[in-house]
Amino acid sequence: MSSKTHRDEKNFNQAALDYHKAEPKGKIEVIPSKPHSSQRDLSLAYSPGVAVPCMEIHDKPETVYDYTGKGNLVAVISNGTAVLGLGDIGAEASKPVMEGKGLLFKIFADINVFDIEIDEKDPDKFIQIVKGIAPTFGGINLEDIKAPEAFYIEQKLKEELDIPLMHDDQHGTAIISAAALINSLQIANKKIEEVKMVVNGAGAAAIACTNLYISLGLKRENVLMCDSKGVINHKRENLTPEKIDFIANTDLETLEDAVKGSDVFIGLSKGNVMTPEMLSSMKENPIVFALANPDPEIAYDVALATRKDVIMATGRSDYPNQVNNVLGFPYIFRGALDVQAKGINEEMKLAAVHAIADLAKEPVPEAVILAYNVQNLQFGREYFIPKPFDNRLITKVSSAVAKAAIESGIARKTIEDFEEYENQLLDRMGRDEKLVRMMQSRAKSNPKRITLGNAEEYNVLKAAQILYEEGIAFPSLLGDKKYIKEQMERFGINLDIPIIDPSDDDQKENRKRYRETLWKLRQRKGMNEYKAKRYVRQRDYFGPLMLRHGDTDGLIVGFSKNYTSVLRPVLEVIEKDKGVDKVAAMMMILSEKKPIFFADTSINQNPTAEDLVNIAKMAEITVKSFAIEPRIAMLGFENFAAISETSKKVAKAVSILHEKYPKMVVDGEIQPDFAMNADHLSDYPFSKLGTTPANTFVFPNLESANLSYKIIRGMKVAQVIGPILMGLKQPVHVLQMRSSVDEIVNLATVAVLDAQRRENKK
Repeated sequence: MSSKTHRDEKNFNQAALDYHKAEPKGKIEVIPSKPHSSQRDLSLAYSPGVAVPCMEIHDKPETVYDYTGKGNLVAVISNGTAVLGLGDIGAEASKPVMEGKGLLFKIFADINVFDIEIDEKDPDKFIQIVKGIAPTFGGINLEDIKAPEAFYIEQKLKEELDIPLMHDDQHGTAIISAAALINSLQIANKKIEEVKMVVNGAGAAAIACTNLYISLGLKRENVLMCDSKGVINHKRENLTPEKIDFIANTDLETLEDAVKGSDVFIGLSKGNVMTPEMLSSMKENPIVFALANPDPEIAYDVALATRKDVIMATGRSDYPNQVNNVLGFPYIFRGALDVQAKGINEEMKLAAVHAIADLAKEPVPEAVILAYNVQNLQFGREYFIPKPFDNRLITKVSSAVAKAAIESGIARKTIEDFEEYENQLLDRMGRDEKLVRMMQSRAKSNPKRITLGNAEEYNVLKAAQILYEEGIAFPSLLGDKKYIKEQMERFGINLDIPIIDPSDDDQKENRKRYRETLWKLRQRKGMNEYKAKRYVRQRDYFGPLMLRHGDTDGLIVGFSKNYTSVLRPVLEVIEKDKGVDKVAAMMMILSEKKPIFFADTSINQNPTAEDLVNIAKMAEITVKSFAIEPRIAMLGFENFAAISETSKKVAKAVSILHEKYPKMVVDGEIQPDFAMNADHLSDYPFSKLGTTPANTFVFPNLESANLSYKIIRGMKVAQVIGPILMGLKQPVHVLQMRSSVDEIVNLATVAVLDAQRRENKK
């Protein structure tokens, strides 16, 4: 292992420990869902009021779904006998994984989770424990239980419980890979009932996958299953009951022999077991699902170099066609819970398979394309499985599962209006953590050089470490080199990235170039050559000059200085965009609901109507760059009245916008609470906002905008990203004083996206 690899692994391991240890410890928490501020609230929540729903449930058990959170609560249960690639590490050590699974349920499908780790390896005792706690939950997700016990446990619990239950290690992988198989066979122009398949691996996932493929039409006699000892054939002895079902009447014994002349290879085993020679021996248009993680059975680039006609999927996110269970289990449980299903049957699984497969064939929305920073996503060899950040998954898969549950007679509740149901699902997913993940995913697809000022500060150094290790950006540190190195040593941050010291000897030629540029820019604005020579040794000028000369792709400054003082050198060096008279700044507010944007929060103290028009236009462009369709409210303290001078100014701006840019969704003057409420908006049918709440707010002056976002930031009720500078030709953004590590990482991510957008525009 190289020293760099060892250092990166050490840094990552420490980061993982720090992440889990940060307060509140762990990854999930329980929060109240009802008011609890008054004595009356408490008397309703507990004694004496709680007795009323208790007796209702006693008399009519089905009303438990009406009066408790059972209908949106899933148990993630494990005994820790087969945890990821770690093996049998025990129940307690499995808890971080189970909490992580709970987090995925919440962020992808808004399902609440209790993780339950049971210290019991005896299958029958384990079953009894799960049965005993089952009344608490609307569904149960079994996780990381070793085979063959996993088969027995799941089967018994399905027979004895009347709630949705699934062992995701088996069925999640089966459902996603089955969808991928349907589509890859279409691309290869092959029929499932005719293909010969090799399955390498004979654990829970491999058995479940193969059984599901058979239900889709694959012939059992066309399957060769291999385990660590080779082909499961008629010569083998002491096989588990599950393996016995896949005994092949053949003399073939090795994986190498098995793949010759096959159409499909499904790898659910370990990395690098398939050689290029094995791949070459497969039929035309071979389908290879190399799903071992982190190392596939054959590396993606090796496979493509070996066979130009290979149709390939892996379990990794850095290659096309990732078979990722998160495409399935959150939405399968979402649909099952919403109809209060008595289980998860084959009809529901197959509905999920076809919904996922069909989604990959539909035109991909611009928001998804932007999220992955690609020019196009079109059904074919490099895209036959939907992307995890595709917002359509929750509506397509959950609806399909719910319909299948209803039609197969397993649902307690019927959905009458599926269009309304899909709207409700979208409302659930207004949470903004997904937006940050999408932004970072786009950044990673084409990272840019981002220079960070104030690099001696711990938060900046830590942010640089995250940007570097996550592949979000190629960071460089701007400041006093000796002091930065001392701080890195002090904080234990090991980073092999450029440190740029404006006063260092190695910057002599750059100082000369930068000085000439600065003097030419400012010589008729009060700056002589001596001042230019002195200023280029200051990082406040050196950073913007680096950007102007193309020596970095983006710049993040601020953190420890007054915003105005840091901004001045930026505006003196970096040109405005074409048609921009005044730059402005915008904050991205990430709350529990959908993202909202505030402008102008940092620069224009008392904008004119014309200034507000320009701010609104810049805001529209910036919001669109995040794959969000802007709906702009021009704010005032009156609703369409234009009585005060401020309201008149806003109304004038709106009038100009409507005349010049009739396609913009913008209106005002309007109060923010009205602009965010569909019912309130319905009182103004003439408004361009219609009855869909605004997501972008242009304030009438700096004080109102700045104070509004500062209150939100201070209350810590939302994550705040910015200020995002708008109107400059190059990506530069100014941090708030004492920004957190996450705030710095997020703003740097915005700078990467900004640089990508400008590159694509060129």
